Amino acid sequence: MSDGDPQPVERQLPTEEARDLISLVREIAQREIAPRAAEEEDAGRFPREVFTLLSASGLLGLPYDAEYGGGEQPYEVYLQVLEELAAARLTVGLGVSVHTLASYALAAYGTKQQQVEHLSAILGGGLLGAYCLSEPASGSDAASLRTKAVRDGDGWVINGTKAWITHGGIADFYTVMARTGGEGSHGITAFLVPGDAEGLSAAVPEKKMGMKGSPTAQVHFDDVRVPDERRLGEEGQGFAIALSALDSGRLGIAACAVGLAQAALDEAVAYATGRQQFGHPIADFQGLRFMIADMATQIEAGRALYLAAARLRDAGRPFAKQAAMAKLHCTDTAMKVTTDAVQILGGYGYTADFPAERYMREAKVLQIVEGTNQIQRMVIARHVAGPESR
Repeated sequence: MSDGDPQPVERQLPTEEARDLISLVREIAQREIAPRAAEEEDAGRFPREVFTLLSASGLLGLPYDAEYGGGEQPYEVYLQVLEELAAARLTVGLGVSVHTLASYALAAYGTKQQQVEHLSAILGGGLLGAYCLSEPASGSDAASLRTKAVRDGDGWVINGTKAWITHGGIADFYTVMARTGGEGSHGITAFLVPGDAEGLSAAVPEKKMGMKGSPTAQVHFDDVRVPDERRLGEEGQGFAIALSALDSGRLGIAACAVGLAQAALDEAVAYATGRQQFGHPIADFQGLRFMIADMATQIEAGRALYLAAARLRDAGRPFAKQAAMAKLHCTDTAMKVTTDAVQILGGYGYTADFPAERYMREAKVLQIVEGTNQIQRMVIARHVAGPESR
């Protein structure tokens, strides 16, 4: 931040416990995350010790049952925690969102025995997860995936390659979608694969324009054997599990996008109120004031949109359309707000001495991950206008 610290976001939280939780998250963010964010992102360093701290603090299992070490918080609270973490460092906020996504299949579809054996360690035992759906030739068309799991006695043998895997190579467990039947969406099954499974390996992480501290890599499965006890849900149910997880995961991306946009706005305001030109702070000039007003309005609109979707989810009502809308609006807002922040800082915004350029580079990926924004528009249109006639 250029000049002083921003005022915390005013939040409407449902309980005193939730308010205490947000206070804890802000303390951790200010003390352990934000001060090292720029240096570690520049060095491409993943902050594993931060995730260990978050796990010990009960922050890696917030929306899941307390019986297995979760926080049993409503999604509207969990997402605001993500927003706070992403504002401090997107690598951390997005990492928590991905871990929550990877935990979903076990928490929602696992048997009681599977949950007893694995869920407590995943939610609060210091483990870190990854979600394996995309492949080199299967991105938006996820149902065409080619990774195969073949029955072998009382277990399965998995072969194939997954792509664009956040935490690839460093995760302790992978939730893997693999083909166990025929073509299409009905032939896919979900598995919980240990990170140290024999035959599992990761490629060199991708060289990305942003989020350099968060490893994204291909993950290879070469005759990886898993017992049937690690199959999640029924055979052929994997694609339905994957889509259900992504509805919730898109809300996580939306919250992270709002956090990043908020950080960019705070940086722009601090700079504009401190920078003098023509004898006045540049924040006095109407052109910049209107930019700041638009940035703040779009952030508030995005926050309201993802919280409305979260409250539908918490009430047990359908929320897929609203999740797609939130992901679309919030990530487009993050791209626009971070670009405007660079503009407000002028030449300084284009340098690595200020975080605005990093925010802008990081925002781009949010329009791509967990369903591109073009896919979100297709999802929304189907809800509003019905399926395509072709």
